[in-house]
Amino acid sequence: YSERTKKLLTYLHAGSGPTVDANFQHKEENYRSIGHKLKPVVTVAQKGFTENIRKEIDRALAEHELVKVKLLTSERSGKKNLSNEICIDLNAECIQSVGNIILLYRAAKNPDNRLST
Repeated sequence: YSERTKKLLTYLHAGSGPTVDANFQHKEENYRSIGHKLKPVVTVAQKGFTENIRKEIDRALAEHELVKVKLLTSERSGKKNLSNEICIDLNAECIQSVGNIILLYRAAKNPDNRLST
């Protein structure tokens, strides 16, 4: 991530804001802004949500908190079901879903803003 992105993530972890609801909405908008620049780190294809895919998404979320995942499904309902399955299994939140790309967030136990990829 760029220096601006790292500062923004540090700010978001600080939890400062007027109210919980307004703060959450502001954080979600900022996560979308950060996610816009990211490239998908994992592609879920024909074999679906396998154990190896689960481990890779889990690793990426643990290291970076915010990751993009590309879902290659033929039906809209299939994409929604797959997205829900991933979020439930990995205890992550789907911040945004556009086309075949979903943006996932899961707070790290020990955030490290020095990570750059």
